[in-house]
Amino acid sequence: MNAPIQIAEGRCPGPSYQDIAGRNGRPIAEVLQRQSNPPQSDADIPFARYTSRAWFDLEVQKMWRKVWQYACRQEHIPNVGDFYVYDIGTKSVLVVRTAPDEIKAFHNSCLHRGTKLKPSGTEGWSQDFQCPYHGWTWNLDGTLKHVPCRWDFPHVTEDRFHLPEVRVATWNSFVFICMSPDTPPLMDYLEVLPEHFRNWRFDDWYIHIHVQKELPANWKLAQEAFMEAYHTPVAHPEMTHVVGDWNMQHDVFGDHVSRDLCLMATPSPASKLGLSEQDLLDRMLKGDPEIVGSRITVPEGKSAREIMAQELRATLGKEFGIDCTIYTDAEMIDSIKYNLFPNIFIYAGVGFRQIQQFRPLGNDPDRCLYDHIVFRPVPKTGERPPPATPFHLGEDDSYSLVPGLDPFGASVLDQDTGIMRLQREGMYASEKGAETLSRYQESRIRAFEDTLEKYINAE
Repeated sequence: MNAPIQIAEGRCPGPSYQDIAGRNGRPIAEVLQRQSNPPQSDADIPFARYTSRAWFDLEVQKMWRKVWQYACRQEHIPNVGDFYVYDIGTKSVLVVRTAPDEIKAFHNSCLHRGTKLKPSGTEGWSQDFQCPYHGWTWNLDGTLKHVPCRWDFPHVTEDRFHLPEVRVATWNSFVFICMSPDTPPLMDYLEVLPEHFRNWRFDDWYIHIHVQKELPANWKLAQEAFMEAYHTPVAHPEMTHVVGDWNMQHDVFGDHVSRDLCLMATPSPASKLGLSEQDLLDRMLKGDPEIVGSRITVPEGKSAREIMAQELRATLGKEFGIDCTIYTDAEMIDSIKYNLFPNIFIYAGVGFRQIQQFRPLGNDPDRCLYDHIVFRPVPKTGERPPPATPFHLGEDDSYSLVPGLDPFGASVLDQDTGIMRLQREGMYASEKGAETLSRYQESRIRAFEDTLEKYINAE
């Protein structure tokens, strides 16, 4: 039985996500009909959480070590000996496939004098792990293999010099790591995600585009820009006429999972243009000049949403052999974004199959690394392309440099980078010293900060 629906006060007047997604008798998936947003505190959140070195250090000590974190995909390490290095702040974890049905993870540090066994940001294949400094070597399973001048280390024993392990678990082809033995198992930590994603499997999808961008902000500041659309009419005015921003649905399902449901091909409550259904479709498809105004039109009595979903079903069926008749229009075209605490967004449905992740960059509270990963279905041949190599962008580099990335989306992400820089600087300049959040549109930020505080205050 589903939990009772809890809705915060102050929802946007007018049609809701549920009203619009279910128009014309079109059903939406049962899991998308669920709503949960318990009332929360109105208290301000201090900017020190984003700027303070002391708070940053507390996160490292009391939160990052105790949570499950997405590290890589199983497609990154398909064969025995394949490894992937995942960094979080100053910590580094070496994930490796040790057997066809086994994955292990280790702290990426030599037990001799601390040198990293594999450099940050690397992946590949190795028959063992040899320190590049003095040659100490470990087997793939973490057991000590070789110590040069072994006669000079009578105090080094194999049982004491096994590489320290990090917990590892998988779900939906994602590989997660956790540095604490006391954290509940991954499937418990995921809360509602396994149930919600029953029909949104990632197994037959591969990484088509992977962008890594250095951002000029604390990781939480950057992440929270993707947890609300209250800013869209001001920061992204070109979006607001075709995206349901202020009437987006926000759900909080537990300490670790929240989501938003954002309508596509429908105007924002802030839009005053009064676009026709054909205008909506043209603006949504403006990235393809061969389609706009020629091949695709909106018949009388139909909506832009219906036609977009119809076209995407046909395209995916023809190019990838996917049966999309099982998916509702909302699943085909809407942004269905789940946030798993602390730092990853997983997009469900079909049209927006991607993930986003935010991590501290080294030991600097004012900088973070953003991973933007776009998926495509495995081709009809069944031959899986290798996952895309990360395309690295510096702080001042535009997303437009990334091959294959949607130009419209790249422009929006560039706008976000500029806003993040101004927000960071404004936090330091602030006399008030704290932020005041809305009750509904920014409720997921509040829930995220509340969960973080629980970790910080835990004994």
